[in-house]
Amino acid sequence: MFKPPLRQVLVTQRFFDADSLAYLQANGCDVTVASLETGKADSDLSEAQLIALLANADGWIVGHAPVTASLLAALPRLQVIARRGVGYERVNVEAVRAAGKVATIAVGGNDASVADHAVALMLALGRRLQECRQRLRAGDWSIPLGSDLYGKTVGILGLGRIGRGVAKRVAGFDAKVLVHTPHPDWSYGLESGVRFVDFDTLLAESDYLSLHAPLVAGSPFLIDARALERMKPSAVLINTARGGLVDDRALLHALQDGVIAGAGLDVFVSENDPTYRATTEALLALPNVVATPHSGASTHEGLQRTNRIAAQCVVAVLDGKTPAAACVIADGRHPLSTEEHP
Repeated sequence: MFKPPLRQVLVTQRFFDADSLAYLQANGCDVTVASLETGKADSDLSEAQLIALLANADGWIVGHAPVTASLLAALPRLQVIARRGVGYERVNVEAVRAAGKVATIAVGGNDASVADHAVALMLALGRRLQECRQRLRAGDWSIPLGSDLYGKTVGILGLGRIGRGVAKRVAGFDAKVLVHTPHPDWSYGLESGVRFVDFDTLLAESDYLSLHAPLVAGSPFLIDARALERMKPSAVLINTARGGLVDDRALLHALQDGVIAGAGLDVFVSENDPTYRATTEALLALPNVVATPHSGASTHEGLQRTNRIAAQCVVAVLDGKTPAAACVIADGRHPLSTEEHP
């Protein structure tokens, strides 16, 4: 019996689970999981290294490596690039279309994980968990006074899947939820008790301000020095979205000068701009900052969900089909199509 040749799929992300691997294999894929040095991600690989790894690949499950026009031009066999995540600012979608390839994201896979993480940062800052641990390690059992999340006003900038998840979670703390978004969903507001407000009101009234807006290339920082000055001195800023939403240098000064009370940060400008590295290090040294290494989506469950979605997208394209519409950010197989992820 004739068996079609196996499709070659390269995974350059860590923590690719056995079930997702088995799914690809059961659907006619020969899978290679790239070996990365400890502490390194696929974004640390040079373009030449990526081209060498992808030379025979039909599908690529990628983390944070840049997907550029020059990279795609060197990989005529590659058909689909599936991001195990939802941000795609490092994917040149126009180049993907021009090259006749497909790029996808793993919509819905890590929403719950990131929403949980945002609330965890709120609680950690309010209850001064980092400071308590440091005091105890130094033998100091004095008790610093914290703040409740219960009954506070939580502002949410952006109301996608993660923003809605945060709103749902903090409602359990009897928090008042304010939302600023370009396209308010009034029916959702009535149903959930969320109040839509303008940007100035969001800044002025929020005790916790959590960012869940997309990063638009070339746009200025949404949270700059002026925005920080309009927040309460007791307010806490939470950023689990993208580093480029906040001017980290302005944030550093605001925290040092008591303009706001604290910040919970999972993302930093320095992830894409090394000139901000010193600023990141200064932020990490502050007692009123709780920081994590862009790990909001990195739970066993969240990664398994995003792995499976990425794998399903790869199989769909290699089978000549179209993945779920919400996952497709570029499809160059149809030259007349102007489809783009909203």
